Amino acid sequence: MAERQIPEINAGSMADIAFLLLVFFLVTTTIQTDSGLQVTLPQWVDEPVDPQDKNSRNVLEVVINGANQLAVEGEPGFPVESLKEKAIRFITNNGSDPSMSDNPRAAVISLQNDDGTDYTTYLGVYNELEAAYNAIWESEAQRRFGRPYKTLEKEDRMAIREDYPKFLSEAEPTRFD
Repeated sequence: MAERQIPEINAGSMADIAFLLLVFFLVTTTIQTDSGLQVTLPQWVDEPVDPQDKNSRNVLEVVINGANQLAVEGEPGFPVESLKEKAIRFITNNGSDPSMSDNPRAAVISLQNDDGTDYTTYLGVYNELEAAYNAIWESEAQRRFGRPYKTLEKEDRMAIREDYPKFLSEAEPTRFD
């Protein structure tokens, strides 16, 4: 009886095709990365730091409650869209309005939020405060050097940041009732 031959499938090029598909997907795939917030935290110290007494005039209190409502200087229902302008006026006041900061170097923005605050609301408020500082630095760069802030030399940028330092204080989230 003759042996029955089993036909073979030519699989010699399967490895090449699999390798080409792997390369194709590696090249064409984009990997999402979380960019998050870029925040420079102060250096850790082992000893407790004594709280500094700040003139209340130099502190702008921004509070977000659990219902995602903004209060600035105790004024509830403050619109987020107006926060940037309020922060700019507060920081650059230079003592002209007695209810606002007397010096940009002493101006502190205190941001407090509730445990139930949405992350989107928090980011919106944080973004407005960052935009206020960026607008101040840009304006100062144009006034002093006639150039955009990002095109300045490092020393020039540091001089502007020294005159208008960013003091954004964030407290631990608490429960506001």
